[in-house]
Amino acid sequence: MAKSLLAYLQMPILYFYVLSVCYSDFKLKPKHLFHCIPFVVGNLVLVNRFYTKDASYIANLWKDFNGIWELVFIHFSIHLQFIFYIVLIFIVLNKYKKIYYQNFSDTATKTYDWLFQFTLVSAIAHSFVIIKSILKYVDGNFSFPIAQIVVSIIGLSIVIWLVFKALKYPELFKSVDSKIEVFSTDETKCSEDTEHLVKLDNFMKKQKPYLNSSLTLRNLAQEIKINSRELSILINQNLNKHFFDFINEYRINEAKNILKNPSKKEYTILEVLYDVGFNSKSSFNTAFKKHTGATPSEYRKQFYN
Repeated sequence: MAKSLLAYLQMPILYFYVLSVCYSDFKLKPKHLFHCIPFVVGNLVLVNRFYTKDASYIANLWKDFNGIWELVFIHFSIHLQFIFYIVLIFIVLNKYKKIYYQNFSDTATKTYDWLFQFTLVSAIAHSFVIIKSILKYVDGNFSFPIAQIVVSIIGLSIVIWLVFKALKYPELFKSVDSKIEVFSTDETKCSEDTEHLVKLDNFMKKQKPYLNSSLTLRNLAQEIKINSRELSILINQNLNKHFFDFINEYRINEAKNILKNPSKKEYTILEVLYDVGFNSKSSFNTAFKKHTGATPSEYRKQFYN
């Protein structure tokens, strides 16, 4: 009984969790009670049946034709709710990714990758639960018990994976403000683009603000005295890059200069990545290989073989 009553709350709770992780300004509000409607409506029948008949009714639903269809409806609605919230979560993650890549340069965050993986794994795992539910009605005597074992193993594997992630990446999450505007790449180019691009390039080369690992779009816009919106559009349209990739390119070029500099031959890869504004070895290696086609160690070997 309790399991049936709580099933409708699982996905709304996960949805709110994702919102709270992604957005630093997220707070539960009265309007969020709207998400409890499936929980209330979906359980009215069960509660009514449980208290108006007898305590054994729920357990004996399988002996009653109408009861079977009630159970089918309950399972179907729960699975439908799951699909609805999975889509909502992917929409939230897509918005978060756009906000982050347009406004931040901190490469240590794993929030998007982690939540995307978690949501994808949940969707795949739930597909097995759906199969198990179908087998319950089609072949409950043989296949259903096997399906239950498979689902249990999958559930245990996910729990182990979650614990491993939490232990390995305690700093896993970095939230953003949901009110930050997502700039469209379809904005009309302004006539001062060339002037601003030259100003931006000169500032980046002389002042090297990218060495600050926590540099944001707003910080850079303030330093070169340009509106944040204009700077984002300038980078997106004229350079066809996100702010995140724009800053990383300067960091990688700085790293390349260090790696091929004979006077800095003794620098470790960790020293290099920290010096150029990265604060994660995995992020540095990924970005470096994306821009050069080689790892930092492979790149250095080209000059010191």
